[in-house]
Amino acid sequence: MNDISQDEKTWGMLAHLSTLVGLIIPFGTVLGPLVVWLVKKDTMPFVADQGKEALNFNITALIAGIVSFLLTFVLIGLVLLPLVGLAWLVLTIMAALAANKGEEYRYPWTLRLVK
Repeated sequence: MNDISQDEKTWGMLAHLSTLVGLIIPFGTVLGPLVVWLVKKDTMPFVADQGKEALNFNITALIAGIVSFLLTFVLIGLVLLPLVGLAWLVLTIMAALAANKGEEYRYPWTLRLVK
């Protein structure tokens, strides 16, 4: 997609980075990408795609985080929870960098709940 404007690339990157709001606001990991997707989905196709991808990934990561937290009571979650958090951060940064280049990033292990 060579015809993607710098404005769209920036908004695509923000769709991924907006998830970092979740470090401050509960459920911000989902709310950030949701807001970007809802605001820009009708006017910027690249942002619609990347916003939806970020939203799906963060819903999946939230589910994985909750399951990992619950598994801390049987100790396996003590290993899983940090791994989920690290994977979330690394993949979010990778996606943001790809979107800033105009690449349609696809997160691995993601449930495609929002179509």
